Amino acid sequence: MALKIETFSNVTGSSALFKALGHPLAQPGLARMIAKLAAKPQVALYDPLGFAQTLAELSDLSQVRFAGAYVQDVTHIGRDIVGCKTEPVSSLIGSDAKAVLVCAFDAERIVGQIRHLIPSGCEVVTLDAARLPSSMLTNARVYLDPLNFATNLVFFRDDEEEGGHHTRLVTANYWSGYGAKKTTLWLRLYDAAGKALAEWSEDLVPGTTSVVIDSREVRRRFGLKPFLGQIFLHAVGVAGHDVIKYALDTYGDSASVLSCTHDANSFPADFYAGLPAPDKGERVVLWVQNAHPIPIPAKAVGINAMGRPEVAWLDAEVPPFGTASIDVAHLLPALAWPDQIEVRSGRHIVRPRYEITREHRTRIAHVNVERTDLKPDPRIAELGNLFGKGFILPAPILPRSRYRSIVQPTPMATTQSELPVQLVAYDPDGNEVARRPLGRLRRAESVAVEIDEMLGEASREIDTGHVEMLYDFARGGDADGWPHALFRFIDRTTGHGADTSFGGHIFNTVMTYKGEPQSYTGKPPGLSTRLFLRLGSDPLDTYCHLIYPASTPWHAQSSTELVLHRGDGERIASRHFAIPCGGSRAFRSRETFSPEERHRAGANAYVVVRDLTCRLFGYHGLISTEAFSLDHMFGF
Repeated sequence: MALKIETFSNVTGSSALFKALGHPLAQPGLARMIAKLAAKPQVALYDPLGFAQTLAELSDLSQVRFAGAYVQDVTHIGRDIVGCKTEPVSSLIGSDAKAVLVCAFDAERIVGQIRHLIPSGCEVVTLDAARLPSSMLTNARVYLDPLNFATNLVFFRDDEEEGGHHTRLVTANYWSGYGAKKTTLWLRLYDAAGKALAEWSEDLVPGTTSVVIDSREVRRRFGLKPFLGQIFLHAVGVAGHDVIKYALDTYGDSASVLSCTHDANSFPADFYAGLPAPDKGERVVLWVQNAHPIPIPAKAVGINAMGRPEVAWLDAEVPPFGTASIDVAHLLPALAWPDQIEVRSGRHIVRPRYEITREHRTRIAHVNVERTDLKPDPRIAELGNLFGKGFILPAPILPRSRYRSIVQPTPMATTQSELPVQLVAYDPDGNEVARRPLGRLRRAESVAVEIDEMLGEASREIDTGHVEMLYDFARGGDADGWPHALFRFIDRTTGHGADTSFGGHIFNTVMTYKGEPQSYTGKPPGLSTRLFLRLGSDPLDTYCHLIYPASTPWHAQSSTELVLHRGDGERIASRHFAIPCGGSRAFRSRETFSPEERHRAGANAYVVVRDLTCRLFGYHGLISTEAFSLDHMFGF
């Protein structure tokens, strides 16, 4: 049972309406508005902007007695809304309604346009009754400005089970770099049942300063018992970005609990993919976080083997803003790694996390949005003369003496029936050392490639570098520009692992095609780098692997600067180095910056990776003798 709401379009961008109606602070006003309407014997609904469907999906209008529905656009006449067939708004004057609900924010002008059509004595109610307080708005003049709803959700827990699990969100006040003067975070913590445990605000220090929210500190601050749930985040006073990006570390009282992932992607989607089936000895749990103030009905969220139609449904209701779990093996007992799973989420949840447990070790990663709007693009196979490699999906090869590196291509669009791809491995200087054509992988075909096997004996001396997944049309095939893969890394000594996944892009070419090479701000091409690297505290060191992918030959070497910042944004030290075009470099913070520099940087320090000559792709993680974590970095 999918929600009929607009969340995000690759054509029009983000939708603020569902965030406005589903915001926790909008709920009291919305409840009062509905109660007022429910007290009327008959209510007319005027829907000039097409908002009524989203309102009906995200609230309970069952007690309101609607006597008619009216629209402005003649092409919308005859549609079914709130149990009524829509009529032209010019017919409103003949209604017997005692109240008119105008489905619009900033509705004064719209109400004025139909004032002469409103029956005498009829009360007018608008969605402005559910507005957030003015102190929560970045742009008070345009309520549905996406900047007013820079919101996100974060999986958050602090418990004492199996050695203890804690979470730590780290981000930066990157809005300051786009002109924001005063930015505030509003936060509400929910437990698994959707009960609000705590609510608070944090004023961000001006400048590109670090932001840290640690579950242990939150628990101490509010005197909370162990919890598992999510935080609703709202950034007020932002500029440049309406998305809250963050890195999320999971760590334990035991050194064997360690993983990292990143922002949840604040737009609920119909499908997600890239969920791995459990390997031998593993338990895989999908965390289902309800993104809305209404329950998720039983059997509205389900999972199926990729490329197969049979769906196993979660047979339990999830409360508003609640959190539930799906044990993959319980619903799909016949599947095992490298099988992969599709999540049918019905726009109820944002990009969910999954947790893998093997004995006493756990790791968390996320699935990705599976696009429903793509079609095969025949031009991609013809772009080689202009774009060389074309779409590139790069990932690190961790030191082979210690780690196994595994690549699994993953379908990430509902229309992808095949993936014509190949893997190419490079040493740190960008020299090709191995190539593995994978053919035209069928949608239901799950392949996991061990980099060790791909490199073979001839490349035993290659200990690190990177691998690129590229399209391969040698045997034909269709492509849509949305190639994805899951990358898995296993410590040979401890057995600890890390998963990360991402999609391919065109990199470092001045030519553009359908928004590629992507740019974080402004129009493509994106040909510069600004990546955020959070730093761990003792006993954890920070690991970073930077890759310089190039679809066509670009500058022979990068001009990369690593800038160490104190938590308040003060610049402490910097290091410059060059990465060969098509190559990669890995570093650890303790080997890069001196003890004195790290001491001056203090707690909550961070590094900005800056390069004005090329676009780099980066992976980061925390590392100790017992465990490690790895995920891709975010830029701003």
